Amino acid sequence: MHIPENYLSPSTCGVLAAAMVPVWVHATRRVRETVPKDKMPLLGLAAAFSFLAMMFNVPIPGGTTGHAVCGTLIAILFGPWAATIALSVALALQAILFGDGGILAFGANCFNMAFVLPQVGYGIYTWLMHRKKGASSLRSELVAAGIASYVAINAAALSAGIEFGIQPLLFTDAAGNALYCPYPLWVSVPAMLAGHLTVAGAAEAIFTVGILAYVRKAAPSFGIEGLGAADKDASRSSRAMAALMCALIVLVPLGLLAEGDAWGEWAPEDVSAAVGYAPRGLSSGWMWEALIPDYSFGALPDWAGYVLSAVIGAAVLVIVFRLLAAGGKQKVDFGTR
Repeated sequence: MHIPENYLSPSTCGVLAAAMVPVWVHATRRVRETVPKDKMPLLGLAAAFSFLAMMFNVPIPGGTTGHAVCGTLIAILFGPWAATIALSVALALQAILFGDGGILAFGANCFNMAFVLPQVGYGIYTWLMHRKKGASSLRSELVAAGIASYVAINAAALSAGIEFGIQPLLFTDAAGNALYCPYPLWVSVPAMLAGHLTVAGAAEAIFTVGILAYVRKAAPSFGIEGLGAADKDASRSSRAMAALMCALIVLVPLGLLAEGDAWGEWAPEDVSAAVGYAPRGLSSGWMWEALIPDYSFGALPDWAGYVLSAVIGAAVLVIVFRLLAAGGKQKVDFGTR
């Protein structure tokens, strides 16, 4: 679902980036109102979990791959607007540092994965939990989280499929060839949904339910519901989350087992071989030179580069949110609640 550079027209990218500006402004305001400064580093940890989850590529029938996002998980733990900020920062890191997702398409990727996904997921989760009011339990919460996360990632995939599919309808050259993504809606939408209704959706639900169950059992003070937790609980939660982070980093090379690219993330020459021509905007557009392209480090084995990238990405996200906590102003005095 990481839309690469030049698959969308500059005007499409501009519209979606402009649409995200008021979302980011509102999300920042809501985070200042709902998330205490001492919880901001934990939001960075949640962003790191999303970053790591997106490194676990899973094979999809047809030769493509997909991955989880964990947007609904962050929304459940910290609220949907906090999830928007956390996922936006993670997506920016992926695009700038690792070349995963386009710089020009950053607004589009944030719209799909940092806005649509957590908002839909949190809305469905709260609705399901409200229906079970009076009979809530960990099991019912996990069921609600699994359903919500599955629907939410498919909503994000649908959004991306529409963005891909309108390109050949709106932007063509004199010969009628597409300038950017060459696949129309009746190809892009079913292709995006096929992988997410099956494998990627299942991966999102598994990651969401698994991590949420672990958090509720082993780290009760993690998230904004842990406000005012005893020092002993906070210390135990910190150790538990550090252990989870280390486990995910060690296991990320499993994501290398899935061969092939995600749908819509092919190189221009691959698109040319598939459709018989090279879309001009796709093949000659602006490209960002990532510092660590494709999570690799030159002569290092792929698995070592993947692990090192995971360490760097997770560390940067935690540091960024610690800096935000240190420099930000709290709009609400949470006291010792």
